[in-house]
Amino acid sequence: MDMIGRRAAGVRVGAAVVAALPALALRLSGAHPPAGWALVVFGLGVLAAAVVLMWASETARADMSGALALALLALIAVLPEYAVDLYYAYRAGSRPEYTAYAAANMTGANRLLIGVGWAAVVLAFATASRRATRRGGVGADPRAAGRRGIGRRSGGRHARRDVVLRPAQRIDLGFLALAAVLGFVPPLADEIGWYVTIPLLLIYAAYIVRISRGGPDHEAEPAGVPAYLTALPPPARRAATWAGFAFGAAVVFASAEPFAESLVHLGTSAGIDRFLLVQWLAPLASEAPELIVATLYAWRLRDADGIGALLSSKVNQWTLLIGTLPFAYRAGGGAWSLPLDARQAEEVLLTAAQTVLGLGLLIDLVFRRWEALLLFALFAVQFAIPGQQARLVLAGVYLAAGFAVLITKRRSLAAAMATALRPDR
Repeated sequence: MDMIGRRAAGVRVGAAVVAALPALALRLSGAHPPAGWALVVFGLGVLAAAVVLMWASETARADMSGALALALLALIAVLPEYAVDLYYAYRAGSRPEYTAYAAANMTGANRLLIGVGWAAVVLAFATASRRATRRGGVGADPRAAGRRGIGRRSGGRHARRDVVLRPAQRIDLGFLALAAVLGFVPPLADEIGWYVTIPLLLIYAAYIVRISRGGPDHEAEPAGVPAYLTALPPPARRAATWAGFAFGAAVVFASAEPFAESLVHLGTSAGIDRFLLVQWLAPLASEAPELIVATLYAWRLRDADGIGALLSSKVNQWTLLIGTLPFAYRAGGGAWSLPLDARQAEEVLLTAAQTVLGLGLLIDLVFRRWEALLLFALFAVQFAIPGQQARLVLAGVYLAAGFAVLITKRRSLAAAMATALRPDR
């Protein structure tokens, strides 16, 4: 990296630290500002911490397998989401009204990830591919095209517009399929019970073990701050990586509680539906950096990395996040199962149904533009026609479309399950 690049990286690191410091200072001071100010300060802290954590996790890709690094990136990038949601579940143990917020935050984050994040990756990749073609380049990363036998169409006149996953990403899809089945248990039982959290946690543990077998990822070329850190000598690079993890985690844990509480208090004082505020504003702040990074991957024609990061994030949120909520609830004084009322059960059902359709659209390793548009359109419909009946009808649409696609692509589903469950050679 040249001098200009190093300076730009330094400026970005400095900006992230400056953005996070007010949250740390305010938390250490013990002051309690108005809900609006607290939301801004601690929300900015959560956002800055997520950016730092993603820089650190992307830098870590130089020292571990590519698949494991993407999973680590996905997990660490949503650490703020975990902190906020687990706080709500913990508080629900002594204050039952917080139970709704735990369900709202979890369902909002998952639906935002598929409905907006996956679609944004396809849009960014298609736009970047078209731009590269007009400039005389290729419509895909040449190395990725060579590996997967794809790229420009005959004659080199047309760029590839659809996102194509790597064959190894069948592992993610296979484990997501297992989790998708269990995802229907909570809405049917009206609780997130310990009996479903244990298999979900085991699925995530098996997923991490399965993808951890492999060498360091030397194909991905980082950009920006991670490019500067990756170029450092190994001892300095690893020190910077762990420093980023430590700083980001400290800011997250300093900001999570006041940020979560400020959302509730702001909704009360402003007369806004607190459930909707927690369901959409909190995940938007905590997951925005991950969505941005995935979109930037696609913009750099690394489509498999872009959708792969969000796919891995979906796996960990639909297994590890759901699986840990009852334990946080128990630690806060509740029972071993997190109860769901009718509204919360409907939200979880809708999220589980969306998961089935998302799985079906990716299972053949090609994510087409019209499929991304379909996911986004269905996501947007819930805001146009809110209400219990609309949620149930939309869940039915997701399930009907999802099962129809999976039946059509049943061979791809079988291949994903076989890849996920067989020992790696």
